[in-house]
Amino acid sequence: MTSLRKLVESARVTPACSGKLPQPAFARYEILFFSLSVLTFVISLAASEALLMAAALCYAIEQLCAPRLGRPARPGLRFPFPPVRLPVGLFCLFTVLSVFGAADPAAGWPAVRKLVLFLIMLLAVALAGARAFQELLYAGLFFASVVAGAVGVFQFAVEYQAVEAAHPGQTYMYMSISRIHGFMGHWMNFGGQQMLVFCALLAYLLFSEAKGSQPSRPDGSARTGVAPADTKPLGWGKAAWLLVAVIALSIALNFTRGVWLGCFVAVVYLVARRKPPWLLALPLLIALGYLAGPSLMRERLDSLLHPTRDPSISIRLEMWQVALRMIRAHPWLGVGPNNIEREYALYLPPGKSPEVGYHEHFHDNLLQLGAERGLGCMASWVWMMAGIFWGLVKLRRQSSASQRAPAWVVEAAIAGWLAFATEGFFEFNFGTSPVLMLFLFMVSVPFARGRLAEPAARDLHEASRGRR
Repeated sequence: MTSLRKLVESARVTPACSGKLPQPAFARYEILFFSLSVLTFVISLAASEALLMAAALCYAIEQLCAPRLGRPARPGLRFPFPPVRLPVGLFCLFTVLSVFGAADPAAGWPAVRKLVLFLIMLLAVALAGARAFQELLYAGLFFASVVAGAVGVFQFAVEYQAVEAAHPGQTYMYMSISRIHGFMGHWMNFGGQQMLVFCALLAYLLFSEAKGSQPSRPDGSARTGVAPADTKPLGWGKAAWLLVAVIALSIALNFTRGVWLGCFVAVVYLVARRKPPWLLALPLLIALGYLAGPSLMRERLDSLLHPTRDPSISIRLEMWQVALRMIRAHPWLGVGPNNIEREYALYLPPGKSPEVGYHEHFHDNLLQLGAERGLGCMASWVWMMAGIFWGLVKLRRQSSASQRAPAWVVEAAIAGWLAFATEGFFEFNFGTSPVLMLFLFMVSVPFARGRLAEPAARDLHEASRGRR
């Protein structure tokens, strides 16, 4: 296992020069705390948030004290961010305004506090510019997710035996109500995180499997339209496929259909980018998986054909109708964060009682933000998500041309974005802190490389030499 000292050292080496950045004490701590925050994403929400705040505090102190430490002031490098500053700022503004317009403003302040998670985007771009550092962070995430997946599989085995003994003939009902959750407190958090790590690990395997920048045809000429591959940076080889299998099994046993769909979309994208002929085999693999899979999984999929019999589907249909009525009634600021359950019954048809179930959010990112915080916030979120996606696509093109960023890191971010957005049509995953933190990290890391351009890195190196 890589030592913490090596982890910090890997972040201090820039790709543009062989020297090291000047590292005051706070700079070393900000890297250490940020690293530990990332590595605990799938282990403990409380620990990862606390470490994130510590990293942000150290980063702020280090930046504010930079002139006193002999470092030149560089406004363009001090607080870097992915190219979505304005939509993120508007999203935060509309969130705060929606609290003041709510029937119960006090209930909305936790949503405001959650806005500090956007610091992940700043810290990822500011600190994760070194390629070796990115690879080590992802290696730690892969390892932690495999451990969490193994814990989830064990939970499934224990719970299955208990349900079979206590409720024979009702196994599916009880297993779908109480699902595996790994180290997280809820199965949605666990499933969403495993989905994102699955996307990253598959991108690593597909885009780091061969030397060279362009796959070639049998005649030796370069193939156009096919993504290039990097050399394997982590040195795992074929053993990494075993890690994929553990994570995929935990996702399958998690029974969250939105996560399954998100993984499917990500797989189609990654395979289409790297191995287009493999797409022809996907329908056959899906059919074989359906026929050979456990009966519980087949029953879970079959429930999609009978939405009125599945409470989790029928309640969503009711929720989405309520959300549309809320948006029409409160288009500007919504009903306020965390006020959905309080207002829910008021927007049902006269004489209709709400279906039994969870009513605190609408299981859809767009409808949730529109009903809860207004159309302005919803539009800002769409702008932000579109800006992230377009920025990643541009980075992918730059990576293909100049190899300034690892192709697999960029492709992992795009695949993760697609999976997250797909699941977000059926779950409010943007409001789930454990999943959101991992998502913000994945889509921000690729932008870090562009921030450590060669001239800036050279200036930092020269400043370091001057101090010595």
